[in-house]
Amino acid sequence: MRSHGGPMTAPAEPRPDVLAPLRHGPFRALAAGRTLMYFGNGLATVALGFAVLDATGSLVHLGLVVGARSLANVVLLLFGGVLADRLPRALVLQGGCALAALSQGLVAAAVLLGAANLPLLVVLSLVNGAAAAANLPASAALTPQTVPRPLLRQANALVRVGVNIGMLTGMSIGTAIVGGIGPGWAIAVDAALFALAGVCFALLRLPAAAPAADGPAHPLRELAEGWTEFVSRPWVWIVVLQFMVVNATWSGTTAVLGPAIADATFGRVAWGLILMAYSAGLILGGLLAARWQPRRALLFGVVLVAVDAVPMLGLTGTPVPLFLFAAMFLTGVAVEQFTVAWEVSVQENVPPQKLARVYSYDALGSFIALPAGEIAAGPLAEAVGTDAALEGMAALLLVATGAAAASRSVRGLTRR
Repeated sequence: MRSHGGPMTAPAEPRPDVLAPLRHGPFRALAAGRTLMYFGNGLATVALGFAVLDATGSLVHLGLVVGARSLANVVLLLFGGVLADRLPRALVLQGGCALAALSQGLVAAAVLLGAANLPLLVVLSLVNGAAAAANLPASAALTPQTVPRPLLRQANALVRVGVNIGMLTGMSIGTAIVGGIGPGWAIAVDAALFALAGVCFALLRLPAAAPAADGPAHPLRELAEGWTEFVSRPWVWIVVLQFMVVNATWSGTTAVLGPAIADATFGRVAWGLILMAYSAGLILGGLLAARWQPRRALLFGVVLVAVDAVPMLGLTGTPVPLFLFAAMFLTGVAVEQFTVAWEVSVQENVPPQKLARVYSYDALGSFIALPAGEIAAGPLAEAVGTDAALEGMAALLLVATGAAAASRSVRGLTRR
């Protein structure tokens, strides 16, 4: 922390370089593995829908396959947190990546050989969802073990930059592969990327640490311990509640109402470019957060989330693509400021042996909110009109953000 003393005070230590975490081998392995995972996720995001439609020709079947993955993820996510707090997290990630590579490899083989059918795709989607449930809390909780504490902010920001670049690159390359040689090959590349990510995590070497838990496993008791840790800090559950509203309104806007408005006005290509502007904003936001964040970083990030309301309101009336492009870019920058501040706040204040379980409760709130927003947006727009729905969602987001920012617990938290 910078000193504010008089002339005789020792000079403050120089601010760590943005790229300083990359000097640590364990961090390089973690960052590479997570980037490859999201590269693969970006490919799958584009390819899976077309693969299922090619195999079954049914939107209902596509919903069942995609829904199976989400269901497994939500049901098993909390137990993924328990697993990551009990076992070495790098080992959990190796197992999760192996499972993801196997399931996606079998999907690719089935599609390429013309053997894909609904039961097989649903089962493999469930397996893939289980792998994701193990990977998410383990990867998030592992960052503090790979760098010294003073580098946590830079480390989290660099991981986020890698994740966002990986996702954006995966979606771009996935689109090219699907259009060029077919979705089966894109899913095969996805499987290979998860296998490579597993290799990165196998190369992750950490100092020996005492086991997080001794004796036989008691998953329900360990889940209860994680819940106690989650609710014992008001700023944690207050921000999670805020983001349940933020994620529901944002997903309803970008996944449902936005595409419908684009179809009726400025077109699909412009909408795609607008979403890419958001991704570019996320990348720049991560780079900015690596260089500087205020001492009350969590409050700063929570307040900036209010920017999400701007593109929501920009979609009302007669939307202007150029304005939406700028608004989505700035929203991406703002959201990433929050994300880095949140990651550092949780990692600095939650005991390491319970960190993955707290992350799993956090992620569960998000995963419940996303489909809730997507399901509710259409009926809401039909009931009150699209513009009124967007204005109502923007107002709800601002109220939730204001309530979180007004919390003494959020306002009082400072980074170390």
